[in-house]
Amino acid sequence: MDDLLFILSLSLKLFTLYFAAVAVFTLCRRRKYPRTAPRTKFAVVVAARNEEAVIGNLVHSVLTQDYPASLRDIYVVPNNCTDFTEAAAVAAGARIIHCVGPVSSKGGALHEAFEQLLPLDYDAFVVFDADNVLERDYLARVNDAIAAGAKVLKTRTRAGNPTASGVAGCYGLYNTCFDLIWNRPRAVCGLSAKLVGSGFAVCREVLEEMGGWNTSTIAEDAEFAAQCARIGYRVWWVPDAVNYDEEPNSFMLSLRQRKRWCSGVMQVGKQELRRLWSADCPKPWLRWDISMFLMAPFTQAISALLLLGGLLSSLASGEEVTAVVAACTVGLYYVGGVGLSVLLCLLGGYGLQGMTRTILLFPVFMASWLPLQIISLFRDTRKWHAIAHNGHAPVTGYRAMQ
Repeated sequence: MDDLLFILSLSLKLFTLYFAAVAVFTLCRRRKYPRTAPRTKFAVVVAARNEEAVIGNLVHSVLTQDYPASLRDIYVVPNNCTDFTEAAAVAAGARIIHCVGPVSSKGGALHEAFEQLLPLDYDAFVVFDADNVLERDYLARVNDAIAAGAKVLKTRTRAGNPTASGVAGCYGLYNTCFDLIWNRPRAVCGLSAKLVGSGFAVCREVLEEMGGWNTSTIAEDAEFAAQCARIGYRVWWVPDAVNYDEEPNSFMLSLRQRKRWCSGVMQVGKQELRRLWSADCPKPWLRWDISMFLMAPFTQAISALLLLGGLLSSLASGEEVTAVVAACTVGLYYVGGVGLSVLLCLLGGYGLQGMTRTILLFPVFMASWLPLQIISLFRDTRKWHAIAHNGHAPVTGYRAMQ
């Protein structure tokens, strides 16, 4: 038993070492994409469920892009709506795609949308959530990346309401942290950015090769990224194209949302890891990296359980020093987390004004991922729950962390 625990512990340490080794490349200079004349014809696709309050902001931000009107259209896919999302989208200037049959997920709505859009003459498709708003040069910067060779790409997501609450600000710092330790170094190494959430684009030929959009899990974005790696398409990172999310303000709502994310990635791992390694992948390093990403929630949950088990065992044995060491470790973690949050505020372009609640909460926000991973290991989430948005305009003009 002790040998098994040693091997397991060593394997988990090797996982951490791999991610740390790749993260070092964030110190390298990233290659910027040359500015090019507009030539990519875009279809912007938005699957929306009860988003009457926010859909108009997104449609407006697409239709006012510094990009030729003849080269961009926006389509909204109402999905099980009980409000006036469709009417609000039409009033703002969007086109509507109606699902032929009942759909129960965003992945299902995207499947319907691409079935209707692929026969049309679009070069690339950009996917957003309804609460997003774009910088005016968003499509121009995506066009630059496609001209440079990108076929699948992820843009930079920023919190649109960072000072609305400590929780909303934590999402912004989390995105900045992930850009620094994951997306930026992988762009340098030729690996895939993390294609999760909204704000990503895919060229026509990729979807044609895949036979359209075909995902079945609750984490359709991570599943699509695994499908891309399986056939050899890298997800390029395009940090100069910026979109803004309206983030939750409630910590309990945040826990529910992030529990769904954790569970969704685990679903993708269970489904796609076997397919990744049974297929003849043309770029095996992409397969390896996405496999490590899909296994990360499992390794984090197991690591946390081992740590908790060791701590409880020591306390049960009467080792008082263990409690003292644990308390000191928690204290040092919190102080270090506060310092990191200050740094991320500055690197992410949020500044410090109005971010005090976020700075104090961020260490707790990050630590809360561990119990969510553990719960997801034993209790799967299959049902999507709506998150209400109020449509407050985000603070745009972000150009930090170049």
